[in-house]
Amino acid sequence: MKLTVIGCSGSMSGPHGPASAYLVETQQTRLLLDFGPGAMGQLFTYVDPASIDALVFSHLHTDHCADIIGMQVFRRWYPGLSVPPLPVYAPADPLERTRQIGGDPIEETYASEFDFRQVAPGERLAVGDLRIDLFPALHPVPALALRVTGPNGEVLTYSGDTDVCEGQVAAAKDADLFLCEAAFEARRDTVRGIHLTGERAGELAERAGVGRLVLTHLQPWTDPQVVVGEAREHYSGDVEVAKPGASYLI
Repeated sequence: MKLTVIGCSGSMSGPHGPASAYLVETQQTRLLLDFGPGAMGQLFTYVDPASIDALVFSHLHTDHCADIIGMQVFRRWYPGLSVPPLPVYAPADPLERTRQIGGDPIEETYASEFDFRQVAPGERLAVGDLRIDLFPALHPVPALALRVTGPNGEVLTYSGDTDVCEGQVAAAKDADLFLCEAAFEARRDTVRGIHLTGERAGELAERAGVGRLVLTHLQPWTDPQVVVGEAREHYSGDVEVAKPGASYLI
């Protein structure tokens, strides 16, 4: 299983790339986890967008889902393209959210482009030879942590946006790679229930016993060296910060 970072900027697209969007691939399957601003254009750099098998949203804040409209335009208007509706999974109503982003009327269902499915923690999705287990995250809107198991039993966990919760520990348990948000710096950001600091991400990774920690969703004003340093104080394994274009074999 291969993970490619399409975009990883927190809360908005950043000076070096798009907001949250991650491509997971096997020899049989291509899956997108989140699809924030700027992701559609960059996706062309890595794969044919028509080859995506499913899109799973951790939650529906704009920085994680805005480019669904770009995907919709591509799938409806690309000359000669004929593909079945793309399965789109989200913890709140993805059809309503897509209409909001697109500014479209209630008559617009996007039925030729998307197969929208609202899901919840505790469910398991099957996309090709990938299994995605859904766990609760702690965020101001309905949100998920995503545990992706590959064809050989390898595990990638993506935290989505969250603060510390037991759902995150369960989702990341013994994962080979934990792609974990760390938007906040511990000494600067004291608000709770929204995002992790590097410190709390490290604590989660250590509790879950993950093999590798990759910090993501850093806002443009969050210092990567600060959050990595915080994480290393609490997690004994390898820590790094996600960068657009980076890929990981899991």
